[in-house]
Amino acid sequence: MNLEDEDILERPVPIDEDQAERVRIRIRKRLPGRRLDKYLHGRFPRLSRTTIQRLIKQGAITVNGQPTKASYEMNDADVIELVIPPPEPREIVPEPIPLDIVYEDEHLLAINKQAGIICHPARGDQTGTLVNGLAYYAGSLSHGEDPFRPGIVHRLDKNTTGIMLVAKTDEAHWRLSLQFERRTVQKTYIALVHGEPQLDGDTIDAPIGVHPVVREKFAVMVRENKIDIAKSAVTHYEVAERFGDYALVKLFPRTGRTHQLRVHMSHIRHPIVGDLMYGGRALSEFDLSGDPAAPVEPLFAHQALHAWRIAFRHPILETRMELEAPFPPKFKRAVELLRARAGRNRLA
Repeated sequence: MNLEDEDILERPVPIDEDQAERVRIRIRKRLPGRRLDKYLHGRFPRLSRTTIQRLIKQGAITVNGQPTKASYEMNDADVIELVIPPPEPREIVPEPIPLDIVYEDEHLLAINKQAGIICHPARGDQTGTLVNGLAYYAGSLSHGEDPFRPGIVHRLDKNTTGIMLVAKTDEAHWRLSLQFERRTVQKTYIALVHGEPQLDGDTIDAPIGVHPVVREKFAVMVRENKIDIAKSAVTHYEVAERFGDYALVKLFPRTGRTHQLRVHMSHIRHPIVGDLMYGGRALSEFDLSGDPAAPVEPLFAHQALHAWRIAFRHPILETRMELEAPFPPKFKRAVELLRARAGRNRLA
């Protein structure tokens, strides 16, 4: 923690007693190793851990009627009492952005995210994001930790398509977030990559950090003096189909680093088709078919990466769920052309 962080912790959180929410939680069983501030952040994701630590420090959060510390580990029958300030008045502008709904109930919904749309605004006046469309569509969304990210439990890159979970209630949000934190959510991606991996399947265990030169990129940190600024990243892959100079692969991320799948496939020299940032190349129907009359414009203006399937436990009903997102038409078209070409090559 730097001096600036310490200074923030010394400042009390302004609390309007008339608008503050009072919450009482009884711990049913001991949670060994679970810090109070981390536990409360999971229960109240709209409050940052720093805010929770400040509330603890100023006595707005107590355990068994007594002041406590953020590092306190809870015991069974502990009673936690909180005085929570109201959320800051910030507004997301609802917009009629088309959403492809895969599943919906009163607690959550799942969408098939399209390419070219970012998940949430980076600032208050930004529009055209997935959150703006969700605010227009849904009657309610969870508050989340950031006022600009209501409902957002996890994210996909701007140009990655596929399945995304969205929480409608705060309880659904923190319960889903806990599953992601514990890595019990199983995600399966499908990617079209350059070349054919030598193995039918393997695990890529390579730490990822910010690229040392291009700040908007990420890279595998292989030099010892860079390991300390990288985060552990693990991806398992399986080859689903081989097409000679291309392959269709299933990707199973074990961690959730930014650009992880794109960086890892590039690292093993099989970059994702269309991913110009990490070594992939654009492909057209002409490239795949050889037909002089076929279109020459790229099939993909982005990486050919699709979040195909997600398996998790329903946050409220606790039933096991598995949801799939249909593939984009251009992705399906590319695979059809590769299969046709592979068939022609086998007959030649």
